[in-house]
Amino acid sequence: MSLWELFLIAVSLSMDAFAVAVCKGLSLKKTTLRHCITVGLYFGVFQALMPLIGYLIASTFAAKTAEFAPYIAFALLLLIGINMIREAIKEDEEDCGCCSLSFKAMLPLAVATSIDALAVGVSFALLDTAILPSVTLIGLTTFVLSAFGVGLGHIIGLRFRKIATIVGGSVLILMGVKILLEGLGILG
Repeated sequence: MSLWELFLIAVSLSMDAFAVAVCKGLSLKKTTLRHCITVGLYFGVFQALMPLIGYLIASTFAAKTAEFAPYIAFALLLLIGINMIREAIKEDEEDCGCCSLSFKAMLPLAVATSIDALAVGVSFALLDTAILPSVTLIGLTTFVLSAFGVGLGHIIGLRFRKIATIVGGSVLILMGVKILLEGLGILG
């Protein structure tokens, strides 16, 4: 997997966290650098941990599933992408949560926005992707986008939440199709 492809996956995985960070920015009366860093750290750390956990779990089974790896990676990325798009186009708006940045308020949000990354970690193991650079890039990308999202949310609100999530889901689907086509020998 190229650095560019990994970066696209990192950005795509970050879209849920970005959307929630925008909501946090909306809920804060005043946004400070500390708020941005706090939200960025929660989401960035969990976005890095989840694919690592998925990778470690799947790597124990990777040898047995190696010939099916492109199909499994395709299916996981397709499902994640479709789910992201489906959630983005729902009629009813989700609750963005209160303005609290406490551990009790942020932990469930960080876990919920990083569950998709667990499945990506499984894909990484099946595709024999270098995990440490991958999770580092995913964590840093999510940190930056989430920190930025808090400030952006405070300024412009939810205007781009839906489109960002749809684009992120679409990129994951396209990455899954690419992996499938490579596995079938159609793309080199």
